[in-house]
Amino acid sequence: MAKKRIILEMGHGNDMHGGDYTKAALRAVQDAIHHSSLPFTRSLDVPYDALEIEVTIGVQKPEAVDVEAVRQSLPVGKATVNVVKGGLDIPYPERNGASVIATAAVAVRCDLAPYLGSA
Repeated sequence: MAKKRIILEMGHGNDMHGGDYTKAALRAVQDAIHHSSLPFTRSLDVPYDALEIEVTIGVQKPEAVDVEAVRQSLPVGKATVNVVKGGLDIPYPERNGASVIATAAVAVRCDLAPYLGSA
């Protein structure tokens, strides 16, 4: 059986004063994953490495996000991280910068057939 998306969560994060796109992205991902739970992994004995995690982050400067830092922040699964243009920068002229807002979508895919048995 093909892997199916079993969870899709959204989150947002920001760096209000530092203009740090990675910090905003990490906060957005953490916001998304803290809205979800994976109880089926325990009840069906699904190993965490059977989970594929796909993270999409939107920020105004995608190249400024440390993709590896985002990948390392995920607690389980095999992760891919895609950063695209999105989010929002709010000018912060007093500091010659911007407040950065990032959005994130975290999808989890898994082939559950091996764990469902004959149920």
